[in-house]
Amino acid sequence: MATKAADMLIARRADTRARADFATWKMLAKLNGFSALPAEAQSFLEGYRQLLARMTEADASEATIQLMYKSYYAEMGGSGTPPEIPSRASEPAADTGNVTAFRRPPPRPKPAASGPATKPRLPVALIFACLAVVYVSIRYFWR
Repeated sequence: MATKAADMLIARRADTRARADFATWKMLAKLNGFSALPAEAQSFLEGYRQLLARMTEADASEATIQLMYKSYYAEMGGSGTPPEIPSRASEPAADTGNVTAFRRPPPRPKPAASGPATKPRLPVALIFACLAVVYVSIRYFWR
């Protein structure tokens, strides 16, 4: 049976939505927000818990997502039976630990203040004193 392009588009959207909703609902349930979920979400998660008793977590998740996918496909206006969507990666993504803790970079050594290329710095007090002398001398001589 040939699948129309529109049905395939609906199927992809339904599969993406089912995967995203399942991940969100599962996380909310872990954070003790199960009662705040809509009735549809609660029923899917109850089915997931029942499947968990009989199979592995990955298989129970995929079975629940497939049920959600079929429901969403019909809800989005897909005709007939939902087409098979190629399954995502069969093995769960390994936690590579790609989040690293922030480390302060090592301090850079300051260039040495001595040497022939460095200019001697005048203290601020000396500059102020020179400006004061210039001001007083101008006021004194122009009177």
